[in-house]
Amino acid sequence: MQKKTPDYDNVFKTMKMKHKRLFVSVINDVFGRNYPKDVKVEILPSEGYLTENETADGSKEIEEQVSDFLIRIGSEIYLLECQSYDDGSMAIRIAEYAFIVVRQFATWDIGHATIPMPRFSIIYVKRTDRTPKTTTITFTFPDGQTVDYQSDNIILADFTKEKIVEKRLFPYIPFYIARYEKEIASEGDIEKAVEELTYFRDELVRLHQEGELSDDELIDLKGFVNTIITHITNGNKNEERLVNIMGGTIIETESDKIKIRTIIEMGQEVGLDDSEILKKLQEKIIGLPLKRAQTYLEQYGKQLV
Repeated sequence: MQKKTPDYDNVFKTMKMKHKRLFVSVINDVFGRNYPKDVKVEILPSEGYLTENETADGSKEIEEQVSDFLIRIGSEIYLLECQSYDDGSMAIRIAEYAFIVVRQFATWDIGHATIPMPRFSIIYVKRTDRTPKTTTITFTFPDGQTVDYQSDNIILADFTKEKIVEKRLFPYIPFYIARYEKEIASEGDIEKAVEELTYFRDELVRLHQEGELSDDELIDLKGFVNTIITHITNGNKNEERLVNIMGGTIIETESDKIKIRTIIEMGQEVGLDDSEILKKLQEKIIGLPLKRAQTYLEQYGKQLV
């Protein structure tokens, strides 16, 4: 069973909430649309549902699932799901998400209901031998009829850095580095990863200077990239070099400092050790490198003793 990667989910969901405008180009590319960049994008409520998942020791646990990206543009509804690996449950999860839409947008009259299904696609951050090119949900009916609800998957390993920038697929940039996970995590040859990150940094800066990215979008995209880097490196010798390419991560606002201090204080009150507190800091503060988290723990932890 593949390990869970909450940092990937956190980055995707944070981009959705803070920078939904950046997903318009993704919608256009995935679904063949031509929406203008300033089109109104409405994030739809996607209340959680309970599902059973297998844990590392083979037991079962119940947890709440929430769709990654359920939105409406005009009369069209779209679902984008970000996934590290195929875990065998994606098709049924997409079906469950689709029926969240049904509860909100079905129309009915006496004896008749119309059930709208969203357009969907799964974005696979990594590719394995099992990664499917399409996802299909087959509806079967008692009279023998079957209907396939199908969509092509997006596999980021198929995208070049030039294509991502040309099509302004900004939400893909933080996850691009995952294709070099083996080299980065094993402290192997990372020169290609350095070259690719440098390209993205320079292009993001250029597009910011030309007015295509706001200050917040530029800063946060760099921070999202660094979140994925720190997830992969897990404090190894490659972390500082790779994080510095994006210019470091800026976490200097008073609200951030208050949040960091609160996490450290609560962790110490309940008896968490330093490693557990560091883990919580990186889970809660998007883009916080491990070394920076250690600095905050040393600074605030001593004050609270």
